[in-house]
Amino acid sequence: MAYVKPEDVVENMLKAGANKANLGIKDLLIRGALSGVFLGYATTLAITAITQTGLGIVGAIIFPVGFVMIILLGLELATGNFALLPIAVMDGRTTMSKLAFNWTWVLIGNLIGSVLYAFLYYIVITKMGHIDPTTIAAAKKIIAVAEHKTLAYGALGFNGTISAFTSALLCNWMVTLGAVMALTSTTTIGKIAAMWLPIMTFFALGYEHAIVNMFVIPAGIMLGANISIGEWWAYNEIPVILGNIVGGMLFTGMALYITARKKEAAL
Repeated sequence: MAYVKPEDVVENMLKAGANKANLGIKDLLIRGALSGVFLGYATTLAITAITQTGLGIVGAIIFPVGFVMIILLGLELATGNFALLPIAVMDGRTTMSKLAFNWTWVLIGNLIGSVLYAFLYYIVITKMGHIDPTTIAAAKKIIAVAEHKTLAYGALGFNGTISAFTSALLCNWMVTLGAVMALTSTTTIGKIAAMWLPIMTFFALGYEHAIVNMFVIPAGIMLGANISIGEWWAYNEIPVILGNIVGGMLFTGMALYITARKKEAAL
């Protein structure tokens, strides 16, 4: 059957978490970098669609293409791993040290790929700096988004930090659900359709995703956004990574593990 039952989905989550925990640095960096690049592609595609149509929902409908490529190719995305590895630790299939190893190197890989794509995108859209980014609709949108994701939170102080954290929590609840929903089908089309729904939802609602922000904020800085590297990390990336961890780990990974894991797997 194409449909996979919830208890089998959780078992597959545990197997995936254990397998990911055993990957070496080379694989984590390469797979992580490719994931960062593909999300950069998806973000620029979505932003281009939004600026062309004036409809944010169009960008949200298109954005999941990057996530689909990542999942179907078995690449490494830190935000998805925030749900899968903790339950593998809980189930005794891996260790906390391997979890920390995976999260660290995947985040580094995601960052490398995201910033690399941002730089390459800058070269293309500005023709090596010969075109003023403020004259390009997509570039102006990226600058505005980057400043909103940093300076708007910074202006609110601690309340801004809590807002960014909470937005990230809600984001990764959906993103990790997308990774899990891909396991509910054994067919490629079924996997794509299932994972598309929660990914489209988080993007349409404008929630904070750490890896998307690893592209859009550096890209905004390169294009002329009034943001420093310190502001990027203090106002957005650090609280967003923490919120993504909590959202994915508690509300997807652990929640499904506690309620739907196979009884024999728990013994």
